[in-house]
Amino acid sequence: MKNLSAKLGRALLSLPPAAYLLLFFALPTLMMLLASFRYPGDYGGLAPWYYLDDGALSFDLTTENWARLFESTIYLSLLIKSLGFALLTTAICAVMAYPLALTIARSPKKYRDLLLLLVILPFWSNFLVRIYAWMIIFSPQGALTVALNTLLESVGLPTVNLMFSSTAVITCLVYVHLPFMVLPLYANLEKHDPALLDAARDLGASRHQCFWKITWPLSLPGLYAGSVLVFIPSLGMFAIPDLLGGTEGIMIGNVIKQQFVEARDWPFGSVLSLVLTAFTLLLVLIAGRAGKASGSKEAR
Repeated sequence: MKNLSAKLGRALLSLPPAAYLLLFFALPTLMMLLASFRYPGDYGGLAPWYYLDDGALSFDLTTENWARLFESTIYLSLLIKSLGFALLTTAICAVMAYPLALTIARSPKKYRDLLLLLVILPFWSNFLVRIYAWMIIFSPQGALTVALNTLLESVGLPTVNLMFSSTAVITCLVYVHLPFMVLPLYANLEKHDPALLDAARDLGASRHQCFWKITWPLSLPGLYAGSVLVFIPSLGMFAIPDLLGGTEGIMIGNVIKQQFVEARDWPFGSVLSLVLTAFTLLLVLIAGRAGKASGSKEAR
């Protein structure tokens, strides 16, 4: 009876998240998979997937949308470019977030809440408002652009235009997603036992050795979690490239949005969405296994 009660309790606890994933992930993914084999409607959207021919039921499905994906290299190149942008954003966030999270974790407790508040403070303003603020900063008349071009001209170098460039896209991606790297790292680093570092120092280890032999391995699960939280939204981002990237900073998310909203070609948009989802799930699986392997090493 105890085992039955325990199994029933676990089933009841897992039911809400399982229902959520089924309703908001599995079902929409299945709908996109079915849509990817249909024809676009005459006025956009989806054409009927079946029709009656002399009373007989016939299906009107096609694989042309998937074939179109491989007819041109432009979509693959955009996906690779988006992967590069997301990886670069994740790497920059990791480099910037790690010392910040470590500083917060090792600061006196009375200051930690204030420091964490400063990290999450940008979330209190609207996402688009923050992007428009960066548009002002990167504009040709903005103080940053004017100061940079003045410096370049003084040393005889050509001026640059920060607006509508890959630099603007990467900078804003880092700005938006940096807290998602800081918070998991802080949650991990804050739990480290200071006695481990004290014992290592007593045994003659230097600060450098303490970090690389103790702090760094123990913090890898937090780093993996933060990387996933930064990489996934960066890969599918379309608002930032739309407003700051121009033609140079376009990403795969922009193409998907164009297919659904502007071209009204929902079947091909579904194909691109499924490819992006598959890449994302694969990378999450890799990150999850890496985090599990790191956790098992810690346990040993």
